[in-house]
This record gives sequence, C-alpha cells and structure tokens, in this order.
Amino acid sequence: MIIIIIIMQYIPFILLFYSAVYRPSVACTAGSSSTDTLLLCRACGHELAAGTDIHFVPSRLALSSRNDTLLGGRTVHVQLFQNPHGNRFEVITFRKADVSQHWPADKRFSWFPGYSWTVATCPRCNSHLGWAFQPIDWPETITKTRFEESEFTFLALITHQLLREDFASSLLITPKSFVS
Repeated sequence: MIIIIIIMQYIPFILLFYSAVYRPSVACTAGSSSTDTLLLCRACGHELAAGTDIHFVPSRLALSSRNDTLLGGRTVHVQLFQNPHGNRFEVITFRKADVSQHWPADKRFSWFPGYSWTVATCPRCNSHLGWAFQPIDWPETITKTRFEESEFTFLALITHQLLREDFASSLLITPKSFVS
C-alpha cells in the first residue's frame, strides 16, 4: 500500500519529465496561454521572448511544417530545416528576442530565400539558440538597434533550446515527505 502511494505521488513528475525528454518541442509549446508566457534559454534560464513575440515566417525550403496548438488557443508554426551538414532543426520564428547576434551575415545556404542569416546565441551563457535573418540586400553587419526596429527582420529559434517559464516552474516540485 505504501509503495502505491509513493508511486502515485511521483507519476505527474515522471510524465512531465518523460514528455520533455522524448518530445523536446512540448517543453516549449505545452502549457497555458502563449501570449503571457515567457520563453527561456534551456541551458541557463535567461528570459528570451514572450509568447506575443512569436511571428510566423513561412519558408518553401522547410522539410516539413506543423502547427502546435497551445492551451489558450494560440497556434504556433514549427518548421523543420536541414543544414548542409545534414543536421536538422525544428524552429519557431520570432519578431524579436533577447539574443546576441554574431555578424557578419551570411547569404549562402539561407532557409529563407531573400534573407541572409547570422548565428543567435544566449546573451548570458552563449548557447546556440538559432539564427537571426535580415534582408539579403542589407549590409553584412548592422547594429542591433536597426535589427530590432526593422519590420523586415526576424529570428528562427530552435525549439529544443527553449523552455517555457511555466514548464520550468513546474519542475520545481517539493515532495510531500519534505514538507513539514
């Protein structure tokens, strides 16, 4: 009987952990309303973007595309891309995010025709989070302010590098046996 009670206490934790490990995009897309949720760097927890910053930019070069519906009804478009080395990345496009961009921009192998790209990393831990895209006819190096203020720029962030704030908070569970 005691074993059953212990198992029942940890089933929600096991299910939560299982979904995050075997379905990386779930940790980014499952939860409450996307408009009031912050997305964090999975490596260090730095706040990167809000759900309202998500902005779908379609690409005909995506290997596949799917919609994930968040609780609260917001649809997030996830696209799968492959780089020239054969590495595949599922990304969500954002209008803005708090990332470091590493210019100069590269015009070769862009997943979004008409755009050049540069690597985007976490400003706190320098983890690779995705890519920043700017119009191909822009100079290779621009200021962060110009990038952020332009309506022609966007970011493609890797889903398994992101973590929803409410999901991260749910991982901090204190077992009942430790509560006094």
